[in-house]
Amino acid sequence: MLSGKCQKDALYRTVVSVPGTDLFKVKMPYVTVCLSCFLYFISHIPGDFGAEISLWNIEINAKQDSAVFRKTLFANTTIFLKFKGDAMSCDDQMTFNISWYLRSSVCFNEVFNTGDSKAMGLFGRNDMLKDGWSGHYSQSFIFFDNCSVLFTPQSYYKEFAPVHPLVSTWAEESVLNQSVTNPFEDKPTIGAVAKAWSDSPYLFIVRVEMGHREGGEEERSTSTPNGYSFTMTVEMKGPHEYSSPADWPLMMFYMVMCIMYVFFGALWLLWSVCYWKDLLRIQFWIGAVIFLGMLEKAVFYSEYQSIRYNGDYVQGAVIFAELLSALKRSLARILMLIVSLGYGIVRPRLGTTVHRLVAVGLLYLLFSSVEGVLRVTGSFYGTVALLANISLSLIDSCVMWWIYISLSQTTRLLKLRRNVVKLSLYRHFTNTLIFSVLASIVFVIWTTKVFKLVDCQTGWRDLWVDDAFWRLLFSTILLVIMVLLRPSVNSQRFSHSPLIDDDNEEEEDEAKEPMLSKAFEGMKMRGTKPDTNDAQKLLSKEDEDLKWVEENIPISVADVALPVILDEEEEMQKAEMERSKME
Repeated sequence: MLSGKCQKDALYRTVVSVPGTDLFKVKMPYVTVCLSCFLYFISHIPGDFGAEISLWNIEINAKQDSAVFRKTLFANTTIFLKFKGDAMSCDDQMTFNISWYLRSSVCFNEVFNTGDSKAMGLFGRNDMLKDGWSGHYSQSFIFFDNCSVLFTPQSYYKEFAPVHPLVSTWAEESVLNQSVTNPFEDKPTIGAVAKAWSDSPYLFIVRVEMGHREGGEEERSTSTPNGYSFTMTVEMKGPHEYSSPADWPLMMFYMVMCIMYVFFGALWLLWSVCYWKDLLRIQFWIGAVIFLGMLEKAVFYSEYQSIRYNGDYVQGAVIFAELLSALKRSLARILMLIVSLGYGIVRPRLGTTVHRLVAVGLLYLLFSSVEGVLRVTGSFYGTVALLANISLSLIDSCVMWWIYISLSQTTRLLKLRRNVVKLSLYRHFTNTLIFSVLASIVFVIWTTKVFKLVDCQTGWRDLWVDDAFWRLLFSTILLVIMVLLRPSVNSQRFSHSPLIDDDNEEEEDEAKEPMLSKAFEGMKMRGTKPDTNDAQKLLSKEDEDLKWVEENIPISVADVALPVILDEEEEMQKAEMERSKME
């Protein structure tokens, strides 16, 4: 019988061809890396929008006498203006003229991709920026005689201002003068200045002009008197409190995902408690990723709830959510790598690979944390944004390359060992990854066509899907890993089992790792022809010495004494036969 080393060498020289299992070709990893790099770079470039707040406090002074606000609003959302300041330090002769302009558009990019300076140029305009970019507008002003009146809460209008449609630049005079009947039946409440007429992206612009009254006559100036300032509060409250139609579906999505991760955690905890004696090391990693995912979804959901009820979010909580998300994504990539490497299933330990795994995880955690914090604090633009995106794209591409290379090696080793249980597990995992890549390609093509390669982004209601898809895709992969590697009474059949020589241990090993039967019928076996010469060539010098010892050196005294006794009896029989012949 061949030794373990020779069996292993002979096993690696055996080539097994199984129809339908050649999922990994030589060029497959290269194509996968290119696609992964492209998918990541396209899908992870943050846009100019995020969680929309509904409460702003703007300091009005000599340098800041106007403000631009952008937000998607539900129909019947009310816009409030409030002013706070020190009335004692205000000159009694000062006057204030507050003018505002509210404009809606069917194009999301017209509202959110227009800079402040260009948006200020739209103040008072009744025409479309481009033909086909339809919408409506409304405008009015409020005049205050002094500071006391400005800081006193009051109802500014008896009814809301009328709504006018935006017209083309070549429209006739009759079209330019038409107006829409006031669609609002209710009366303005205290501080209300305008009301949204439909679900749409809105641009709200406020201008503040201060002046003086001299000799009973009013004199206005476009500049703010030196040394005086006050706070203007803009509030937008609708049917769902402060939530916007762009963020409402995403908040519901995080609520569902939070419930789903709670279910994942409860199910995994139940499995772990029932089969705690048979747990594998990789199953602890899966539990850690589930816990972090549950915590991440809960923090993001609480963030959107804070915006819904308070109109704004706590920046520290948002930074914590981004850091937690970065940690979860880093551990998720490490989990994918250790599953692909076959840790605890094909390989008993990772060895020096652990250092590379830690390095990749720390690099991804560093760059994703920097990207998230800068994006939340508003510093994510220009060279910093480009550098962060390129770094994350390269790291993710290396991770995807490593995953597919490791999967290729692991599945090839399982084919050579003919372990149908583990091979079936990795084939399901591989099919899941291939499906995720194909789904990502289809989704990127769809989002590029709908959101990026259009002149007018009318599908703004579906923008939440761009963020939700990637989180849902990972949750699907995590669910597949949970099902494939769930704790059970037979968990140890997935654990690592080395190649051994003892006959009894081989029988036990075969019982744990069933040999292929019908699944490998018709396969080609090359290099397995029994040949004593080939077998002798595989023997090492130590094995040959051991074989010589077994053949030439006796093990016990009986092996030495028995041949001597047999030889003496044969000689005595021959002597008696010779005597009988002579007589």
